[in-house]
Amino acid sequence: MDQVKIGKFIAQMRKEQNLTQRGLADKLSISDKTVSKWERGRGLPEVSLMLPLCGALGQRPADRPAGGGG
Repeated sequence: MDQVKIGKFIAQMRKEQNLTQRGLADKLSISDKTVSKWERGRGLPEVSLMLPLCGALGQRPADRPAGGGG
């Protein structure tokens, strides 16, 4: 799983929703530092956050790149 590609995908989708990192973090009840870490490829969202993250980004879970290729 390519963390950098997934991070770029999260950042792109967040920006398309006109959300700041803080705005996305607030929707998920996490810190903006966590969102920043994902977007820089320094970590991945926990499994428990996948569905809420997809919802916040206007994506279906199947739209998210499984292996980072997409």
